Amino acid sequence: MTAKEKRGGSFVVQAAILASASLIVRFIGFLYRLPLTELIGDEGNGIYNAGYQIYTFLLILSSAGLPAAISRLVSTRIAKGEYANAHRVFRVAMVFAATLGSIGMVLLFVFAEQFAAIGGIAESVYSIRTLAPTLLIVSIMSVYRGYLQGLNIMVPTAASQIVEQIFNAVFSVYLAWILVKQSLPLGAAGGTAGTGIGALAGLVVIIIYYHRERKPILKKIRTETFGLAAETNRQIFISIVSTAIPIIAGTAIFSMSNLIDMTMVMSNLGKSGAFTADEAKALYGQLTGKYVTLTTMPVSISSAMATAAVPNIAAAVTVGDKRVIKSKINLALKMAMVIAIPAAVGIGVLGDNILLMLFPSYPEGGMLLKVGAISIAFLSLCQIVTGVLQGIGKIYIPVIGALIGAIVKIILNSFLIEIPAINVVGAVISTDACYLAAAAFDLIMLSRITGIVPYYGQILIKPTICSAVMGVSCVVFYKLFDIVFGNTISTLVTIVLAMGVYLVCMLLIKGITEKDFQSIPKGRSMVRVFKKLKLMR
Repeated sequence: MTAKEKRGGSFVVQAAILASASLIVRFIGFLYRLPLTELIGDEGNGIYNAGYQIYTFLLILSSAGLPAAISRLVSTRIAKGEYANAHRVFRVAMVFAATLGSIGMVLLFVFAEQFAAIGGIAESVYSIRTLAPTLLIVSIMSVYRGYLQGLNIMVPTAASQIVEQIFNAVFSVYLAWILVKQSLPLGAAGGTAGTGIGALAGLVVIIIYYHRERKPILKKIRTETFGLAAETNRQIFISIVSTAIPIIAGTAIFSMSNLIDMTMVMSNLGKSGAFTADEAKALYGQLTGKYVTLTTMPVSISSAMATAAVPNIAAAVTVGDKRVIKSKINLALKMAMVIAIPAAVGIGVLGDNILLMLFPSYPEGGMLLKVGAISIAFLSLCQIVTGVLQGIGKIYIPVIGALIGAIVKIILNSFLIEIPAINVVGAVISTDACYLAAAAFDLIMLSRITGIVPYYGQILIKPTICSAVMGVSCVVFYKLFDIVFGNTISTLVTIVLAMGVYLVCMLLIKGITEKDFQSIPKGRSMVRVFKKLKLMR
């Protein structure tokens, strides 16, 4: 294996670690949302998510850009052997994050009623106040994660995410069960309380990992080549802010699209005159508690790819390795789309069946998945390209793309949601258009800036063809098994068989090659099996 292949393989391994953790986290998220939805229903989900969206927006403003910014700043300094400066980034970022997190925590708690009013669901005030301390906890944790990611150490982030979600799941369901007996808004607040408890557990884990790595880091700092310029705290602070602000701005704009949905769904459904306030909250609950929950699982893989891409591409840019840059860009795009496109088709085709399986007491919302599943592919593409652009230092481009997407969403939301026959589906249509516009803009700009034209045949065309074949197979398989078995068994078997159809199709048309498998763990063993089955030459 060449040095280039080893570097690519290392990137894939790190991405695989984060992607695996993200899948586990999302799966746990699915599991606990099932009993939570049974406890609080669609209306309770609406209250829960109204508070959560406010929290998420302030979290983005306080710390969302820090992991990527710190990761990039640390990786570029490590590539030049500046371990002391890399550690200074960590120290300055910690002070910065703790300050912003504290301010955000106070604002969220003190002005909870005002924030709830903005969202149009006054009952969410309890959830908002419950989430306030989490802002500080997550802000501090983001610095640890960003620093270790910059060192290309992804296991601590992965482990902390899993522990965080386990604690979140257990305490969210337990506290919702206890408090919903008193009132639905308190039950929703109980669900959000698990978020803070989980974050605290995740912080403990990441601190333990940091102290394990601290000794060799300090040793490298002590043996660092003399004569390297030491950056001042002021210089580092300026670098952090100038790098983080565009990332935060881009993420905040996308988060604002969720706030836009919250405010516009509630107000525009009211304007239509076809829905009561409780019905509007229930529809919003379907949007956030089902559509968003189900579509974010495959998207988490692309998010992991983007996280792993930032330090790797940034390091390659620092040393001027154009071949590695091109290779990693195409690899990241391909890996994300090979997963995102079939996920979008599968969820779209089996939407009704999946909801009936997961939420038997509240199965409504299938149309949201049928119409909005395609956003999985668009958002995944957007996240990957954003990570690449951040890695090459073009951090303002995704901000413009996000702004374009947000404008598209507002325009479509303004008239689609008011149509009674469309109602909340209008928010999903606008989401599809939002991410499509942002992804297209970012991809065009990436090609113009780098001169790199992605391998669209491998990245988009072949996965789309095989996903279409898979989609047809989903319909056929489900109808065959539904004759004998119930919905749950038929849906599960269909999903497994459809995945097999997709894999075989990709192998036959060389959408996935031997080289691709060699870059992933246990890939060589998989190649041998496929060759024995005559699926690969």
